[in-house]
Amino acid sequence: MAKQNTNEKEMSFLDHLEDLRWHLIRITVSILICATVAFIFSGFIFENIIFAPKRMTFPTYQWLCDVSTMVGVDDSTFCAAEFPFRIQNRTVAGQFSADIWTSIYAGFILAFPYIIYQFWRFISPGLHASERRHSRGFIFASSFLFFLGVLFGYYIVTPLTINFLGNYIVSAEVSNEFDLSSYISTVRSSSIAAGFIFELPIVVYFLTKIGLVTPKIMRKYRKFALVLVLILAAIITPPDIASQVIVAIPILILYQVSIYISKVVVRNQNKKQNINV
Repeated sequence: MAKQNTNEKEMSFLDHLEDLRWHLIRITVSILICATVAFIFSGFIFENIIFAPKRMTFPTYQWLCDVSTMVGVDDSTFCAAEFPFRIQNRTVAGQFSADIWTSIYAGFILAFPYIIYQFWRFISPGLHASERRHSRGFIFASSFLFFLGVLFGYYIVTPLTINFLGNYIVSAEVSNEFDLSSYISTVRSSSIAAGFIFELPIVVYFLTKIGLVTPKIMRKYRKFALVLVLILAAIITPPDIASQVIVAIPILILYQVSIYISKVVVRNQNKKQNINV
């Protein structure tokens, strides 16, 4: 058994709550600091990040246009000059609110490694010394997967969604004029949701550690997981097969990676039990 500090052993429930409170305070302060920086550079964020998927010069559209041209498909939706919709603000404080909330969410994304670090600091006293030594790897892996998911959501899910909904019409009598908050919500939810989805291997790691998940269970329910992945892809993407397949593939890869991680965790636990015996 790893040797722990006396104060860590003697912490009461109220002490844990006090410790959690300070971790939450540090997390909040870090988000606010990053949000302030994002607010200062909000002009750059809106012009070059938020509204970039609205322009046909966005890299994803250029790539899809090249692919469709290469295979001989005349796809005007990806090779058009511009989207047939406008973004407008309908409320008095709409643009100010959009600026504030965009800065806060940007602050959360920027502060994510520190948030994970604080989370690890809170749970690490209850772990063995050997498990604590992997803290840096945990923080790096969690942050890497989250940022990778955000990029996937921004460069894949977001443009596919905007392209589909921006070109979708029920009649020529109706013009698409999207509200500012609705457009930003689409970009934000697609990116951040993908970031959390990419945390699946980390979640499986902890669930395996506490015995709720095993590689055998994950293999047994792989078919059900496939169905859930397709449903999830259908929820976060436009209702077309190509978009759903593009989103489903990396999630299925993450699921397979999670099975391997669960297998490694179980194998290490079995080795420790054999050593103790």
